[in-house]
Amino acid sequence: MPANVESMFYTGAEPWHGLGEKLEDAPTISEAIEKSGLDWEVGTKDLVTKDGYDVPARATYRKSDNTILGVVGPRYVPLQNKDAFGWFQPFVDAGECSLHTGGSLSGGQKVWALAQLNRDPSEIVKGDEVQKFILLSNSHDGTTSIRVGYTPIRVVCVNTLAFAHSHKQSSLIRIRHTRSAATNLDNVRDIMDNINAQFEATAEQFRFLASRDFNQADVRKYVKVLLNVDRTPEDDLKTRTKNVLDDILATIHGPKQDMPGVRGTWWAAYNGFNEYLNYTKGRNENNRMESLWFGQNGAANNKALNLATEYANAL
Repeated sequence: MPANVESMFYTGAEPWHGLGEKLEDAPTISEAIEKSGLDWEVGTKDLVTKDGYDVPARATYRKSDNTILGVVGPRYVPLQNKDAFGWFQPFVDAGECSLHTGGSLSGGQKVWALAQLNRDPSEIVKGDEVQKFILLSNSHDGTTSIRVGYTPIRVVCVNTLAFAHSHKQSSLIRIRHTRSAATNLDNVRDIMDNINAQFEATAEQFRFLASRDFNQADVRKYVKVLLNVDRTPEDDLKTRTKNVLDDILATIHGPKQDMPGVRGTWWAAYNGFNEYLNYTKGRNENNRMESLWFGQNGAANNKALNLATEYANAL
């Protein structure tokens, strides 16, 4: 499996990144931990200098093979993989969701579990649906907090979409790695009870984008802003940047956006740029997946949604 993705499973249709071991049926929590290759624990070790002096930090390591995962603060407490996956147990038991994807990135430094809600998808326009997922992600290298978030995925192109940040409840919950982390995850269940309302608020934002047509000048400027070249004259653009710009504009006008109610709208513009993030930007498929969930592509996804909404509101 490629370098970033250490191990993973998926159910149903092959994910957009094309990686992982396919399972025919949704796994139990214990099966998901095993099939995702996450049946190991994380420990911490004191650090000292070569001269034997204590360092005010600790190293995290994988107990099964002593692989060092990262350097963290002295109060850092690992959230074990079984406890992270176990957060979904009440939802699975109640039939509210089923585990869809899970795995490990960058040699165990980052882990995630993606669950699909057993609810009807939201229709943005006729024939264009968005499915509902919950993403729980965690890092064992100290670079990110424990995060529980709501992840819409567009069915027609299997794009991971952004959240509607204007909703009254935060769609992304961050929990620090302290001794109360597991308790805080329990408390998060109350917040996540409103997840369907969050999704519908997000779907309404998508429907708004689909109700507003763009003009060619604005959509070109939209892409240039997202590529951070809006202040650069067209003739001064580097060849590679110009090719990326033209490719994204072609995608915005491409077959996946060529649907009644989608074609020529800001919903098409957002999805065209989003498709670039999902399928093109980055060295390879697994690098793009990590960046969408943990890095720059995720931030760019949010920026693309917010900027498309600004343009649509200006009409």
